[in-house]
Amino acid sequence: MEAYKLGEMEARFADLIWEHAPIRSGELTKLCEDKFDWKRTTTYTMLKRLCERGIFVNESGMVNVKMTKEEFQSGQGSSFIEEHFDGSLPLFLAAFSRKNKLSKEDVEKLQQMIDSYSKEDA
Repeated sequence: MEAYKLGEMEARFADLIWEHAPIRSGELTKLCEDKFDWKRTTTYTMLKRLCERGIFVNESGMVNVKMTKEEFQSGQGSSFIEEHFDGSLPLFLAAFSRKNKLSKEDVEKLQQMIDSYSKEDA
């Protein structure tokens, strides 16, 4: 199972934790019962799965974030580009822009990013 791929319920569960962390595991089970109609065991099974993948940590009954949502999403993006475009961001952007026209604002933001990276390398 890939670290940066989540099923629909895993993603919803992760969002719930990111929204409420740090949170006591008992409180998390109550939230999941209300929100997803889960039994306590389902919550702990799902939590264990996401902890094993390094996204969260459950220590002494306190669930905390090990990887922020932004870090996770960055990893998802990198994994996708690596898997589908041989790790080439230019190939991804070329494919993306064939179907989705980049706005002037998008192009400006991309250019600012490129310029900032160019300055770092200088």
